[in-house]
Amino acid sequence: MSLDPAIVDALSGVSTATLTTVLLKKGLRNVWLRGTRPLRPGQPRCIGRAFTLRFVPAREDLATPESWGSPISTRAAIEAMPAGCIAVVDAMGVSDAGIFGDILCARMSRRGVAALVTDGAVRDGAGVLGTGLPVWCSGVAAPPSVAGLTFVAWQQPVGCGGVAVFPDDVVVADDDGAVLIPAALLEQVVPAAVEQERLENWIMSEVGHGAALPGLYPPDQANRARYEATKKPP
Repeated sequence: MSLDPAIVDALSGVSTATLTTVLLKKGLRNVWLRGTRPLRPGQPRCIGRAFTLRFVPAREDLATPESWGSPISTRAAIEAMPAGCIAVVDAMGVSDAGIFGDILCARMSRRGVAALVTDGAVRDGAGVLGTGLPVWCSGVAAPPSVAGLTFVAWQQPVGCGGVAVFPDDVVVADDDGAVLIPAALLEQVVPAAVEQERLENWIMSEVGHGAALPGLYPPDQANRARYEATKKPP
């Protein structure tokens, strides 16, 4: 299911840092995918539904170059990715085998995939950057995936960076990494996140004018009233 453009537009102005605060208030502490760093700093914020892929430890009879032509392969998974999705790859945190290289990333870009997010590494780093596909990963490694991993499935629940990710959950990624929004909580989280971002922008403005933090962050009753007044039309 594609993501409503209005939700994408709303979340485009919300940082992952703000999202972790909002999700914490909802009782979710484990939503930041560890090891997901932007391959290129300054990549645009990416928002999309998760298309999941899963690796397990390498097994010599399965993790071979011949497996790349199997019906169960990363190549086949890429052809099933819908435009606008974010590929979320559980690579078990393995950092010495690159799960995708420039050719696979180029195909993902061509198919309209919004981004690649993984707790593993990519290979052909310069080539991957050249594809224009936004990538969040743990780093770059020259060896291929089969040197350390076996690809087993796509569109199943995975654990990426220690976070449970289900197909069609929503992922937001920026320079601070990638954060998961459970699909079932999306309608609650989006308006709360937009409001939290607006409030923090107001607080930042007040700090810029010399205001002290006690009673401002978080706002006490008086400061809350001042903030609410800014939302009323003149």
